[in-house]
Amino acid sequence: MQELDFYIVDVFAVGKYTGNQLAVFPSAEGLNLAQMQSIAHEINFSESTFVTGASQNQAYPVKIFTPAVELPFAGHPTLGTAWVLRYLHPSLTAITLSYQAGQIPVGFADTNQTSVVWMKQRPPEFLGILEATDLAAVLGIDVNDIDLRYPIEQVSTGLPFIIVPLKTLAAVQKAKLELTKYYQLIDQLPAQNILIFCPQTLNAENDLHVRVFTHALGIPEDPATGSANGCLAAYLVHHGYEGQKSIDLRVEQGYSIDRPSLLYLQADDISVSVGGQVDLVAKGYWYA
Repeated sequence: MQELDFYIVDVFAVGKYTGNQLAVFPSAEGLNLAQMQSIAHEINFSESTFVTGASQNQAYPVKIFTPAVELPFAGHPTLGTAWVLRYLHPSLTAITLSYQAGQIPVGFADTNQTSVVWMKQRPPEFLGILEATDLAAVLGIDVNDIDLRYPIEQVSTGLPFIIVPLKTLAAVQKAKLELTKYYQLIDQLPAQNILIFCPQTLNAENDLHVRVFTHALGIPEDPATGSANGCLAAYLVHHGYEGQKSIDLRVEQGYSIDRPSLLYLQADDISVSVGGQVDLVAKGYWYA
């Protein structure tokens, strides 16, 4: 039996037991892929991460698993894993994590009140525009709920998402995936997951309200999704959403599933960064 240290953190947290849960195994060198997948399934968070070796050329090799599949990259696992590594090695001022999708640099912005972890995502790719009528049917909404001034587009900054602009908070809240139509839609698409957003928010200090549907990853709805919001940031700049050529925004997510979350987005036409706070919830031993 192998004994492994593990940590549970809440990423993009706005208080105790908010944000997106993550289990981090910082010393997982002895695990194979099947064991990692089994552990992630047992934990049943949106994702679990496994640091599979010591820093190599300033980059830590990391594997990410949902309860069902391995991912090439994901946002909240990046921030949470980097936070745990810094917790274990306080002298670190910046960390690079190495994934299937490439290397992601992470930095820390500390003040007297807060500590925000920031990741710079990969340059965006725009992978094709989809029909509004198709997405309305998938989301169970009326096509008039969609903000047709902007396209529905597949975007990737490491992991592709379908970005859908809606007009109102009510439209975002009522959306519900029609699963048969959803799987028919994504069957031949690079993007398998959907982000919907609107400029109306529950909290006045925030700028956008977001929901993210990730059924294809074994997660019906994600409470806080750094990779998807990185795609959203690139989309907003690319299309000059509300006339913006660069952005510095606060995005709320997770309210529909009782996991309030806050993500910070910064982007221009060159770079995309996503940040948030990380809270330590628990640490212990796992017997693999």
